[in-house]
Amino acid sequence: MSGILKKARKKTLFRKYLTMTLITILVSFCILGLVMLLSFNSNWKHEKRDGLEKNALSVSDIVSRSMSLSMSGELSMDTEGMGKFLPALSRNNSSDIFIVNTEGKIILDAQGIDGTLHTDKMIPKNIMEKALSGVYDDQTLLGGVYDAPCYVVGVPVTAQISNKTQVVGAVFTSVAARSLVEYRKDIFRMFLFASLAAFAISFCMVWVFSYNMVRPLRIMAGAARNFGDGNFSTRVPVTSRDEIGELALAFNNMADSLASSEYTRRNFIANVSHELKTPMTTIAGFIDGILDGTIPEEKQAHYLHIVAEEVKRLSRLVKTMLDLSRIDNGELKLRPARFDITETVLTTMLSFEKPIESKRIEVRGLEDTHPVFVDGDPDMIHQVVYNLVENAVKFTNETGYIQVMIGDQPARTTVTIRNSGEGIAPEEITQIFDRFYKTDKSRSKDKTGMGLGLYIVKTIIQQHGGEITANSVVGRYCEFSFWLPREIPQSPESQMPTTTVCAEVVEPPKAKRQEAPQRDAAEKTADKQDRKSGS
Repeated sequence: MSGILKKARKKTLFRKYLTMTLITILVSFCILGLVMLLSFNSNWKHEKRDGLEKNALSVSDIVSRSMSLSMSGELSMDTEGMGKFLPALSRNNSSDIFIVNTEGKIILDAQGIDGTLHTDKMIPKNIMEKALSGVYDDQTLLGGVYDAPCYVVGVPVTAQISNKTQVVGAVFTSVAARSLVEYRKDIFRMFLFASLAAFAISFCMVWVFSYNMVRPLRIMAGAARNFGDGNFSTRVPVTSRDEIGELALAFNNMADSLASSEYTRRNFIANVSHELKTPMTTIAGFIDGILDGTIPEEKQAHYLHIVAEEVKRLSRLVKTMLDLSRIDNGELKLRPARFDITETVLTTMLSFEKPIESKRIEVRGLEDTHPVFVDGDPDMIHQVVYNLVENAVKFTNETGYIQVMIGDQPARTTVTIRNSGEGIAPEEITQIFDRFYKTDKSRSKDKTGMGLGLYIVKTIIQQHGGEITANSVVGRYCEFSFWLPREIPQSPESQMPTTTVCAEVVEPPKAKRQEAPQRDAAEKTADKQDRKSGS
């Protein structure tokens, strides 16, 4: 059953379009043919009427001039002369011509349409009245004169009697109505042949056009099935600039996006698997070593400390996954408050005191900072600064520097963190804020990240109504700069975008975060100076 439905769906679009187009063409031909036949029929009647009336008037004039008045006072017609003239005129015009008196008796008849003379017939009175009073034309049997319908025109014949014009008879001209039928048949036959030829050509053109129009859709359907099987390499050729071409282009863009998403997803799974496997392997190995006595008792505390760090690492990873779920479900909301962003930067820098000292990194710019208050979610902005500082510490070269700049402008506050080092290649600058993207694909320096931190940074900044940018010179430095509006729009229901996003939020050590706010300004200034001189 499903196969039948599938086959029916496959044929629907092509056959529907082809059928509807051919029906439209066929109906158009029928309407055109009907209009042509009616038009030709009307033209034929007018043409025949005009021709018959002209002949009838001509004969009437000749008859009028051939009339003479006898000695007895009676009108007489040159019957012999008219008898020679009328047959020749009848043959030339393929029509029947006869002359009748006022009573309707046929006096003189040319060779009839059917080769029969009708001098013994009478014209009906009602027809004579119309002919004698003006012009008569109709398709009729003429009161039994003809066995088949004929198209007849009659005009009066007048004569001058005592200087007076008097109607003395009538002249009738006629043609067989079957000539109209033959004319219609000829027209219909010609139109039918022309229509069949045009329909055949139209069918071929419509079939080719419909096939070419549906072909990209069939390719798209095949590509979609391949996507369902996990193969994202199929692309649809863009052969036009119309709606189908735009659809094909959009389909290819979607395919590129799906391929990129699939590649990212696989990398993400590989990274998460690695992140889970490494600490779990370490924990399992050291715990087994302690349980079976392989690790001496005096070294157990050392290895338990390592196990504790790995457990914290797993906890941070699990927390990141939970945060991702909250972001995907649109449950991560802003809790705006007014806070000192300079304090946030100082606190974050202090939490990296140990790695900064171990790499002998020079910290620049802190001595020029001053309190700057902004509106935003303090915890989220702390995550932004923490991730940026962590990346700076991670990728700064030995004895390099990290420079912090906080700009206070009327409408916005800008934070810039620059670090020396290898920098980021120009082709990667536009991708570093993508989900799961890692510039250090070899994991030689970034052994813990999953390529999620910068995406969450960008998402949080955008949620606050700001923007973050990256700038780098390969071999010299890398710089991240973000700005926040002085006042974010007040929206108690503000939340992260509901589109699917992923981010890595690295939790800073709690001891450092709790300890730093308790220091007074003098201690922090002394610490900054000590670190600078020690670097």
